[in-house]
Amino acid sequence: MPDSLAQLQQDLAAFAAEREWQPFHSPKNLASALVVEAGELLEPFQWLTEAQSRQLDAGQKEAVAQEMADVLLYLAQLATALDVDLIDAAQRKMALNAQRYPADKARGRSDKHDLL
Repeated sequence: MPDSLAQLQQDLAAFAAEREWQPFHSPKNLASALVVEAGELLEPFQWLTEAQSRQLDAGQKEAVAQEMADVLLYLAQLATALDVDLIDAAQRKMALNAQRYPADKARGRSDKHDLL
């Protein structure tokens, strides 16, 4: 079982290589698949209230977990295809968000940064 994002990416590359899927894993195709899976992640929540979405039963939670895994797997493959360090990119984005959404202005608000 992979214990790091790098190991997951290596395992995914080996999985795809064993099936000779590399020709299909262009950045465009991986991004498209990622969007499809992200849409599927929304499906279990489609008709739930806000409160219900916070209290999923075991079956609902497993369905969401499977879709979350699909999103992660395609995102990891896309990062590999484009040689993007996802952890570094995420840390840089968090630093940018800290500038855009200073706690003293954004606390308790859902406004976009340009409206704060």
